[in-house]
Amino acid sequence: MGYLLIEMGVCLSMLLMMICVDSQSNERSLWIDGEHKIAETDSDFICATMDWWPPEKCDYGVCSWDHSSLLNVDLNNKIFKNAIKAFSPLKIRLGGTLQDDVIYQTQNHQEPCNPFIKNTSELFGFTKGCLPSSRWDELNTFFQETGAVVTFGLNVLMGKTVLANGSTVGAWDSTNAQTLMRYTVQKNYTIYGWELGNELSGNGIGASVSASQYAIDTMNLQTVVHRVYKDIEAKPLIIAPGGFFNPSWFKEFLAKTPETLNVISHHIYNLGAGVDQNLTEKILDPSYLDGVADTFKKLELTINTSASYASAWKGITVLLMNLDNSTSFDVKLSVNSTWRLHKHRSHTHRHHHHHRHHTTKHAHETKTGGKRIRIRTRQEYHLTAKDGNLHSQVMMLNGKELTINESGDIPSLEPLYTNSSEPITVAPYSIVFAHIPHFTLRACKR
Repeated sequence: MGYLLIEMGVCLSMLLMMICVDSQSNERSLWIDGEHKIAETDSDFICATMDWWPPEKCDYGVCSWDHSSLLNVDLNNKIFKNAIKAFSPLKIRLGGTLQDDVIYQTQNHQEPCNPFIKNTSELFGFTKGCLPSSRWDELNTFFQETGAVVTFGLNVLMGKTVLANGSTVGAWDSTNAQTLMRYTVQKNYTIYGWELGNELSGNGIGASVSASQYAIDTMNLQTVVHRVYKDIEAKPLIIAPGGFFNPSWFKEFLAKTPETLNVISHHIYNLGAGVDQNLTEKILDPSYLDGVADTFKKLELTINTSASYASAWKGITVLLMNLDNSTSFDVKLSVNSTWRLHKHRSHTHRHHHHHRHHTTKHAHETKTGGKRIRIRTRQEYHLTAKDGNLHSQVMMLNGKELTINESGDIPSLEPLYTNSSEPITVAPYSIVFAHIPHFTLRACKR
């Protein structure tokens, strides 16, 4: 049976949000359930998307894409290249709305390889576009040089007819995709996964594909991948549907693809459009952020009744977010999974407290009374906005600006090494990642 994963922006071994709601209490306790695992993260969980939109794509009066799509971005840009190298192996998804309107230039494709042209009467507001084989070569050379891990989104609407109401009829025509795959294998390009379609599950965006037909198309993708990669041991992942969660749609889709899927990809835009004038308030409102929890619970239930995936982990990573502008938190850790939370008022919104750091990686030796005592340490990453301006384009890490140098080099992300017995201080309007390598919970051993 295949294994199923949820593909999201960020997943952590453990996630906590520290939010001030009562300024009169001096101490609180947080309990960590060390018996049950709710999420799992591999070591290279950072991911990004390279989209297809041309410069003419505009939203809310702003044409923000310029030359940033996978078709026209400058692959020789040193800053861009260094950024991807810095996160190596960075997972990069090539895809987006227009992927379901793309033709791949191949030896069998005799038609002109035309770019996307803006046309509001067309599906997604643009005519069909083409991925030149020369650009595919350039992209793969770039990914090889930067150490990126690539997932490519395929055109699932190929061969289908989109009706006036947005529904579709017909099966996926995999001919063009199969030719692209064969060319990719011949050139020895490595693809981590082939993803089928973009945001066409449920009601879809612009168009929709029924769960039953999507299952058939996904099985077709599996057949094609196994055929093309038959002589290659490490085969790419089969990924779908890359859309919004609809309980009944996902339930039917999973039921009909029990041994087909490797990864379930899911999109979520819980903060809405960037043009929203109240976006900052939404980000700082814990009740608003909690609104998406029900979606995740239903998605988890749907997946768990279909299949499961598990592996052993040691150590935990904690994300602490303080959304209040005047309260600092001190979080004290204890081995019995009880976290003591002490809260104190700050005299200024600009004050940030950082623990002293050590030079050793996970332990520090100190001499007391002629005896050496080995002290366990944790790694802390305190993120704040420069000058306390939440709209600043400059991020501070442990009090230092994260900016590139004159050569376009990406700054190193150096943590603070702190005595694990000391509390974690979470300053106002800050995000703190704390990695505790020696803290082992039962759920992480399974």
